[in-house]
Amino acid sequence: MDLKPHGIHHITAIAGDAQTNLDFYAGLLGLRLVKRTVNFDDPGTYHLYYGDEQGRPGTIMTFFPWKGARRGSRGVGQAGATAFSVPEGSLGYWLERLRTAGLPVEHPHTRFDEEVLAFADPDGLRLELVAHAGAEDQDPWHNGPIPAAQALRSFHGVTLVESSLEATAQVLTGSLGFAEAEAAGERHRFTNPDGAPASRLDVVVRPNEGYGRVAVGSVHHVAFRIAGDQEQLRWRSRALADGLQVTPVQDRCYFHSVYFREPGGVLFELATDPPGFSIDESMSELGSALRLPEWLEPQRQALEQRLPALELPAAGAVAS
Repeated sequence: MDLKPHGIHHITAIAGDAQTNLDFYAGLLGLRLVKRTVNFDDPGTYHLYYGDEQGRPGTIMTFFPWKGARRGSRGVGQAGATAFSVPEGSLGYWLERLRTAGLPVEHPHTRFDEEVLAFADPDGLRLELVAHAGAEDQDPWHNGPIPAAQALRSFHGVTLVESSLEATAQVLTGSLGFAEAEAAGERHRFTNPDGAPASRLDVVVRPNEGYGRVAVGSVHHVAFRIAGDQEQLRWRSRALADGLQVTPVQDRCYFHSVYFREPGGVLFELATDPPGFSIDESMSELGSALRLPEWLEPQRQALEQRLPALELPAAGAVAS
């Protein structure tokens, strides 16, 4: 049985203000809020999940919003940029939309024969839109706030910033089943051989750069897809035998997870595709109300009083 993960499941980052985060990702970028719940390890704060219309793995960007927390700093040992796929010919639309919203946006450039538009969210988290052939074959959110021809699809990939390549590459190509596809200067691209969306991972090697600090405006962890629980248990056993320090399985309600740090310091997760985000609300209701795991339901009233009220942005309210 193939135990290799198949692309990115989700990426989790740290935000500041929850409403600002919601306005940006659901309003400006046009992602769907597919789940509003709490950080199971710190239930006094939200855990917000954004994705495509159905909340499919490979599209999910999640945030822990900690208002008032300090900003992180960029450096090695971090995921330095998160990239979303968009159809070819759509970067002009996005350049105008982002600039109209007052965001500093870098001029589009070419990387590995793909067009890249780089910018940052309100907390300084580095984001990229990558226009490439095949993106239009992925289903957009047809009734979302962004026209289907320009709407974000899945992740394109993620960039890791490392002080050296070898040990990280060994985990990527050995344990995780990626293959090095191409390189240009300090950037090395790894891809998943099955060709699934959200399966590109770039490693930028900067031996003279200091380590970053993960806080507001930083990626907390990168999660890769595992088909199910049995495959996850088998993978965990093999990873432990390979010397990786892997956690026990954690129940995250919408998926089951194990965590480990790759040799360069980035926190990785292996997350199962099932049960999925429709386990506690219908597809039409995704993200409409606060959802809590069973063990936190007795605290619902206290948590609802503590958590700030959130209001979904109206379509087109942030930028047009």
